[in-house]
Amino acid sequence: MEKSISAADANRKFSQLLREVRDGRSYVVTSHGRPVARIAPVTEGRNSKAKAALLAHLKARPVRRSPIGRWKRDELYD
Repeated sequence: MEKSISAADANRKFSQLLREVRDGRSYVVTSHGRPVARIAPVTEGRNSKAKAALLAHLKARPVRRSPIGRWKRDELYD
């Protein structure tokens, strides 16, 4: 459930507000009684499945060694 907090209170208690958001609470920030922002915990986005699939695919692939050998830092900038 979202709790309402004024912008002035959010500013004064910002550290405490962030701790509570980290613990799962959401806030609607109001200015002059009107909602202007929402502060909510970050959740894994829709890309998390794609990212997991890509990482699984890459882990399954064999590591290839370069036929040229190891690169030196200075050679990259020539």
